[in-house]
Amino acid sequence: MLNNITIGQYFPAKSVIHRADPRIKILVTLLLIVTLFMAGNFTALLLCGGFTILSVLLTKIPLKMYLKTLKAIWMILFFTAILNIFYSTGDGDPLFKWRFISIYSEGIERAVFIAIRILLLLIISSALTYTTSPSELTDAIERLLKPLKFIGLGGAVHIFAMMMSIALRFIPTLIEETDKIMSAQKARGADMESGGLLKRAKALIPIMVPLLSSSVRRATDLAEAMECRCYNGGKGRTKLKQLHLGIRDWLILFFAALLLAAVIVLNTLPVI
Repeated sequence: MLNNITIGQYFPAKSVIHRADPRIKILVTLLLIVTLFMAGNFTALLLCGGFTILSVLLTKIPLKMYLKTLKAIWMILFFTAILNIFYSTGDGDPLFKWRFISIYSEGIERAVFIAIRILLLLIISSALTYTTSPSELTDAIERLLKPLKFIGLGGAVHIFAMMMSIALRFIPTLIEETDKIMSAQKARGADMESGGLLKRAKALIPIMVPLLSSSVRRATDLAEAMECRCYNGGKGRTKLKQLHLGIRDWLILFFAALLLAAVIVLNTLPVI
């Protein structure tokens, strides 16, 4: 299952989305997330889904990569749908009733609606990390938060951007390390898949301890490497690649804003 987690990985390709300015990609991602949460009916959600599918096709990244990411969260989707089905009520008679359990058609619709929203959120977030390298993300976050320097937070902005970049960079590394530790423990006879919930939780201890030790060692090595290279923060540092906004970037932002406006209009119309 760990091999299905691809969040934080960068996949180089020659696509319109890859060539777009990383600042615009971050802004559009945030705008799409806001749009998804504002979508109040299936018509608006379907419009968001169409925009998301078009964006995925433009990234030129194999669809199996997105499917692997979705496969890793199917349990979360399942439990979310179940909770919405059982805890949502309706105005009419329930479709199913047994003792204290009642299932309404509104509950099923809400479960499907929430599940689709979570899927689209994950796909949008994955597309950002798939098409943007950690260094580009660092530069983009630092540029977007640059106005904070006027209130004395210029150094904090660079530190925050660097932390985000390092965190995204080490997600695949930690997943790979966890998989190796689990394989090693299984080779020694450790049983991690049978028994109750408490037994499985105890079986994770032989994994968490070496993983924590390995993470601390990697952090120490990284800190020493940065010190050896005379890293002292963002003050006085220059950029090898300068970010410039082009017509393509403004068009992407325009269509994302247009989608948000369309969703707001659809929310006011008497549609399904």
